Amino acid sequence: MNNRIGFGFDVHQFSEGRKLVLGGVEIPSERGLLGHSDADVMLHAVCDALLGAAALGDIGKHFPDTDAAFKGISSLVLLSHVVGLLKEHGFSIGNIDATLVMERPKIAPYVDTMRANIAAAAGIAVERVSVKATTNEGLGFIGTGQGAVAHAVAMIFSHSL
Repeated sequence: MNNRIGFGFDVHQFSEGRKLVLGGVEIPSERGLLGHSDADVMLHAVCDALLGAAALGDIGKHFPDTDAAFKGISSLVLLSHVVGLLKEHGFSIGNIDATLVMERPKIAPYVDTMRANIAAAAGIAVERVSVKATTNEGLGFIGTGQGAVAHAVAMIFSHSL
């Protein structure tokens, strides 16, 4: 087996009149993230980490924001599709580690559900999924509450030589 590591990054700005969905969890908030899908910045970073590890492009290649089929779609559906692509190419997931960067709202009460959602969509044990959050200490567009960023890394295994 060959190990591969992928890194994912995504950013979305906050917008009035949108639901805030992170890690597949709708979080009470006066604003949500702007995007073509549900704008789940964390799951988008996870998808990119997995796709990158497998050298299969990025989320924009597979789910373009110009395609009406993906308008408002749950990013858990996108993640499940990415996992299917990995399987088609002979890969399995070792672990996923995601970090959310935003000032508020705090996500600590939702972390266990986020981990469970990611694990279920990825077809792996919840013990192999880590979700963390931090702030930007009031600095930059994140610190002023204009947006959120997520980083993710993933380890995958190739079953071919």
